[in-house]
Amino acid sequence: MTLVGLDVGTSGVKAVGVSPDGEVLARAERAYPLSTPRPGWAEQDPEDWWEAAQGALADLAVEPTSLGLSGQMHGLVLLDADERVLRPAILWNDGRTAAECAEIEERIGFERLVELTGNRALAGFTAPKLLWVRRHEPDVWARARRILLPKDYVRLRLTGERSIDAADASGTLLFDVGNRRWSAEVLDALAIPGEWLPDVHESTEVGTAGDQAAGAVGVGVAEPGPLSVVLGTSGVVFAASREYRPEPAARLHTFCHAVPGTWHAMGVMLSAAGSLAWLRRALGGAPYEELLAEAERWEPGTEGLLFQPYLAGERTPHAAPDARGTFVGLTLRHDRGALVRAVLEGVAFGLRDSLELLRAVGVQATSARVSGGGARSELWLRIVASTLGLPLERTAVEEGAAYGAALLGGVASGAFASVGAAIDACVRVRARIEPVAEWREAYENGYRRYRELPLVRG
Repeated sequence: MTLVGLDVGTSGVKAVGVSPDGEVLARAERAYPLSTPRPGWAEQDPEDWWEAAQGALADLAVEPTSLGLSGQMHGLVLLDADERVLRPAILWNDGRTAAECAEIEERIGFERLVELTGNRALAGFTAPKLLWVRRHEPDVWARARRILLPKDYVRLRLTGERSIDAADASGTLLFDVGNRRWSAEVLDALAIPGEWLPDVHESTEVGTAGDQAAGAVGVGVAEPGPLSVVLGTSGVVFAASREYRPEPAARLHTFCHAVPGTWHAMGVMLSAAGSLAWLRRALGGAPYEELLAEAERWEPGTEGLLFQPYLAGERTPHAAPDARGTFVGLTLRHDRGALVRAVLEGVAFGLRDSLELLRAVGVQATSARVSGGGARSELWLRIVASTLGLPLERTAVEEGAAYGAALLGGVASGAFASVGAAIDACVRVRARIEPVAEWREAYENGYRRYRELPLVRG
């Protein structure tokens, strides 16, 4: 028996084959390009996803007994009546829709929008992209008859079925997140035909979820308990809940989770490990190991040097696409290692912002499961653990959303009785990183100074 998970990401498709006890039997990955036809735009050709998905599944060379899918959230795929793609997909990191976001909040009202959808209108979400197409591409709009998200387009090509799970639908800004159904009120206010939308199911019924929910399942965060902390290109602090409880100012995202009857709230920062990747490029491309070794020579706090990780704007806590990154407090003593250490600490402070907002809506956590490329750095994990005041746990498998999708596919096929049973059978903690007691005071003081910095806007 082989459970297959497929993640339709921003840079490529990842596929894994997993045994019923959680061992990864096979891995495959196929990349595809990202198009930026104008500043602030981000698009992809859905045909690239389909070709990469077919290639990755072939490369696995396994006979799947079930298939689960996850994928980048929010991306808009518009189809005509014959289910042909009408234009390139507009992605989660596309920033063209500021005017449409303002229009949505004005039409529905900020408080009512948050009450219904768990979120405010952000440029990355699906609904403002629909309004943008209607306004700027009326010929495309006139032919549109179907709306899908990225992984669901791949599912359509694989199976002929047009469906979506509640977790991914939550990120469209068209979903009644508390009641786990499309919102007739939002659709009417925005004049979007409800018949264009796919049928909604629970993740456990169809074996699919958006990448953050699937990734949380993959590290064992299905119900209240440990948080999920992601140190990927972007950074996430994610908490499962048995209640629908949006943060009133919508600085957190509140979505349906992949487990029926549960929700999740998460803070999202746009440049986490992406900040370190940027600095590495700016410093000439030295190996990460070399840069991290130099950063370890500096004491916590980096002699007052602070970094604001807003290189691509920010979501949590500022919802400011025009926010800009800064170094503050540079002196002649600071060297390359100091810049690296300040970036590691600045990202940790950004994650702390999300944790504080989660605590304010009642989340109680005593540990966190950590994943993403940044989690390979022991130094960074010690910094994050000490800044959050939580031990961080690494799991045995680091395949992220694709692994979680494989488990969800197993639940949908009957290989597991529930998501909890899948986690019990497959997810194992292999290491635990405790906060460094001697660093706590330095990082409490550093976080206080970080919070006092003014936000620089471009």
